[in-house]
Amino acid sequence: MLAVVEMLAAASVAAGEAPPFSDQTLVDVRAGRATVVGDERGVAVVRDGELELVVAREARGRGIGSALVAQVTSEGAGGAAAAPGAPHLAWAHGDHPAARALADRHGWAPVRTLLQLRAPVADAPPSVDLPDGHRLDAFRAGDPADEDAWLTLNAAAFAHHPEQGRMTLEDLRAREAEPWFSGDDLLLLRDASGALAGSCWLKVEDGTGEFYAVAVRPDLQGQGLGGVLMRAGSARLAGRGLTAAALYVEGDNEPALALYRRSGFTQHAIDVQYERGPGR
Repeated sequence: MLAVVEMLAAASVAAGEAPPFSDQTLVDVRAGRATVVGDERGVAVVRDGELELVVAREARGRGIGSALVAQVTSEGAGGAAAAPGAPHLAWAHGDHPAARALADRHGWAPVRTLLQLRAPVADAPPSVDLPDGHRLDAFRAGDPADEDAWLTLNAAAFAHHPEQGRMTLEDLRAREAEPWFSGDDLLLLRDASGALAGSCWLKVEDGTGEFYAVAVRPDLQGQGLGGVLMRAGSARLAGRGLTAAALYVEGDNEPALALYRRSGFTQHAIDVQYERGPGR
């Protein structure tokens, strides 16, 4: 089913739609850690209690999406209650009207909003003034010291994030194997002792430079290092012929939104997470 998942995902993106599956979902599908149902007309993927699905454009409007939801939640005729262990959360990437209608039909309510912001990429790199004693290094893929240090930083910086803070060494190495990955695009900010103070991970693909993850060590947050890392990332993206810079941020994360807006980002798209209602 992996080939079908990747084919449907690529077809959606090629048609200008939001990617229907997160990077972590694709990692888990490839590793055999996700449940996949469906066929070439549409597939549903379930992992960690979350559902993501996509229906081929030419097959839409035929009830395939609704049938997939019913199948993975084991709903019976008349919308009987879902079976134990069925997904209780679902993502609608791009907030498509059809996804909203599907969620409403099955009794799922929106509970979380993830915003995609975009900004133009400058031709000339902005100046980056590092705090005294700090330096920027490129990440060394496959180096246990850099991998362990970055995973520790990431887990601490995103301790309360439902996805990012749970990244494992296996997850990291799966991303290192992706065609888009470059250690030069994972910038490590070290303090005077050489310890990681923060990082800026960039994902450059299909003409867009995404700020994949910007992390600041918790004891250093509020000291302007987030802005330093954003400028360092922008400098790294400049002059590479990219059409835009992009990033994702929680819709209710006002401090991060303020930082990104000061950096020239505006809203581009919305992802919505739905939760299954009681008895569904």
